[in-house]
Amino acid sequence: MTKNILALVISSSLLLSACSDHSSTSSGAASDAIAPGAPGSPSVWAYAGKTGIGTSYEQYTNGAYRDSGATGTISKVWFSIAQGVLTETMYGLIHQAQLQELQFFIKGQDFLDEEKKDTVSTTDYLATDAQGRPLSLAYKIINKDKNQQYEIEKHFFTDPDSQSLMMRVQFRALADDITPYVYVNPAIANTGSNDSAAFSNNSWTATDGDNSMTLKTSARVVQSTVGFEGTSDGITELKKSGTLGKTYATTGAEKGNVAFTLQLPAMKKGETAQWDFVLGFGKNSTESLAAADKTLARGYDKVLAHYNGDGDAIGWQDFLQTLPALEKLSATATDGGKLLYTSAMVLKAQEDKTHAGAFIASLSNPWGDTKPAEQSATGYKAVWPRDFYQVAMAMLALGDTESPRIAFEYLQQVQASEKIAGYSGTPGWFLQKTHVDGEPEWVGVQLDQTGMPIMLGWRLWKEGILSDAEITRWYHSMLKPAADFLADGGKVKIMWNDTEIKPPYTQQERWEEQKGYSPSTTAAIIAGLVSAGDIATQAGDTAGAEKYFAAADKYSGELESLTFTTNGSLTGEMGNGNYYLRINANDNPNDRSALGTSNAQVINDESQVVDGGFLELVRYGVRAANDKHILETIPEYDNQQLPDLLRIKYEFTFPGVEGTFPGWRRYGIDGYGEDLQTGFGYVEANNSSEGRGRVWPFFTGERGHYELQLAKTNSAIDMDKLRNTYVKAMELFANEGMMLPEQVWDGIGSNAAYHYQIGEGTNGATPLAWTHAEYVKLLRSYSDGKVWDRNASTEARYVK
Repeated sequence: MTKNILALVISSSLLLSACSDHSSTSSGAASDAIAPGAPGSPSVWAYAGKTGIGTSYEQYTNGAYRDSGATGTISKVWFSIAQGVLTETMYGLIHQAQLQELQFFIKGQDFLDEEKKDTVSTTDYLATDAQGRPLSLAYKIINKDKNQQYEIEKHFFTDPDSQSLMMRVQFRALADDITPYVYVNPAIANTGSNDSAAFSNNSWTATDGDNSMTLKTSARVVQSTVGFEGTSDGITELKKSGTLGKTYATTGAEKGNVAFTLQLPAMKKGETAQWDFVLGFGKNSTESLAAADKTLARGYDKVLAHYNGDGDAIGWQDFLQTLPALEKLSATATDGGKLLYTSAMVLKAQEDKTHAGAFIASLSNPWGDTKPAEQSATGYKAVWPRDFYQVAMAMLALGDTESPRIAFEYLQQVQASEKIAGYSGTPGWFLQKTHVDGEPEWVGVQLDQTGMPIMLGWRLWKEGILSDAEITRWYHSMLKPAADFLADGGKVKIMWNDTEIKPPYTQQERWEEQKGYSPSTTAAIIAGLVSAGDIATQAGDTAGAEKYFAAADKYSGELESLTFTTNGSLTGEMGNGNYYLRINANDNPNDRSALGTSNAQVINDESQVVDGGFLELVRYGVRAANDKHILETIPEYDNQQLPDLLRIKYEFTFPGVEGTFPGWRRYGIDGYGEDLQTGFGYVEANNSSEGRGRVWPFFTGERGHYELQLAKTNSAIDMDKLRNTYVKAMELFANEGMMLPEQVWDGIGSNAAYHYQIGEGTNGATPLAWTHAEYVKLLRSYSDGKVWDRNASTEARYVK
């Protein structure tokens, strides 16, 4: 793949009729009056089912992102797209949203449409190769009026040489008297309730403290206003009277949920207009205005070429060229590599650029359109070491040797020690959830999140990315404390958490909800300890190696006695009573004890709840794929005759695609999802006891990994069958923008709120990095004919 032969696919509808009346900039505000109505309507975030995310690709300089003469400006702007419109756009740190939404309102002779509600949207990529595989995260969105009176085409990308985002609009009037209005709802400094807004010199600016966003445009603006959402924002009056009414140039000293509305020239049937809009960001209005002006002056063609990486410019095409496994893995995909290329860029895009290596879980806020934005919150735009491990291993599977190494080195920022403000107790474990700058947010102890960083370091060493000397240094500075914690446990005290941990008993398992003995957690603990033993041996710490191997052996020897029930309540048509539990609250897996209430779900009998965590024992090499305990649990896990409350597996069909495709929920009695009675999302349902967690696509990948290992064990691999079941299913779960979701709709309960299609991503987090990572790793496993995550030392020790 070479840059000079990559095909750039851009909309060909650039022949514009009657453009001259629509393309020259003019003054927008009609009045210097101060907008009334502060603070405006309560602010919320945007729909979380993103069909696209983007940011500029930047190269590392000595393991960091640095502005320099060689690399230029490091762009620290990220954007997202949902429902056909621009949604949360971040500047600064990756979680710091500055915009909630930018969309059109369209006034006709007898209607006022809201773009995201009244159009049918399609998502495509501006740059693709001959096979239709995306070559950058630049998007083309086409929104067609349901009544066929107008069409809006929009192109989105950021400027790699400025702190800005560009949106080109081609607006086509299919009826007379069509007037477009641009509506911008800022959410400066990651909240929507403390902003001010002003119009001056053909620019519209919102500020909150040391954060500022400025809108500039090439369009001729007939009139505009700034104000408070729901009271004086212009759109509120437009809905009432058909005009903007009184316009305002400032919100004055009052703070609140502000908005801009720009009225563009009316258009006749058959007219097409083209406009460029730029959002600039900075620490103040001077910086944000300069950023917007710089991009508008560079122009669409230059900025897009730089973003893509055309010619000598450094952009997304350059990143793709650093991934030597792309072509091989594309041959394993069933879509020719389209989702693979997307996944590679989506994973890389979800890295902070102030703290290199800080990969987040998702550039979204689950059920965001019902989640208050009054207080700053990260949502899923934060670091979990577990999700982080999946991403690093997927990047390694692509052949990226730089990102995983820098990610591994970043982990020292989120390891419990005296360096963490407010922490006292035993060092070594990794914090549950942090901001990308290392600030603790959630502080539960999840022991799998301490095993996985050791596993990652071990793998980087075995792949030759870390030298013997380097892994020895990291052993002493980061991995030995982690391994000691897995072997010995200890007291921890930070924020609300004041407890003592005694492994393998974990304060929380991978679903962050229950304490006890967990098969999935224990799998990571054992693999982490075996990895630590290998590294300790390399480092010359014989005593440490013996300690870690002994602890791993002990935990392995006790595993079934602590996590496998022979007295489960899933009997008769539901099972035979013998299976791994999702989690055991005490040291007796046969007592059917209660679990803690979580997501408003009361679980009085732990043996009613099975999840797929036991498959991690096979993935990491702790148990053989044909181990009798594994095989005993599969029937309960797959039983589609279970009542929906307990049922985990569901089959999906897709229009025009032959066959059925499997999916699994997290576990039975899962409440993290839409309400069964109302269909409301998890946030709006307010922790309802009728909440239901849906099917998560990455479990299809987890099962696909297990089935590969089982086929290898039985010497009966049918790779075409595996690919056409598990790989294809994950590709079908992706949305039109090839974003993979956290959850998909399984058809159970009310669908009144969102009207999802079966198998469609819900309003939970999309794209979920874990899901994209699982897909990439599944392709690598099938391409290699062996499970990518499997830990060879662990397998050699426990699988005979």
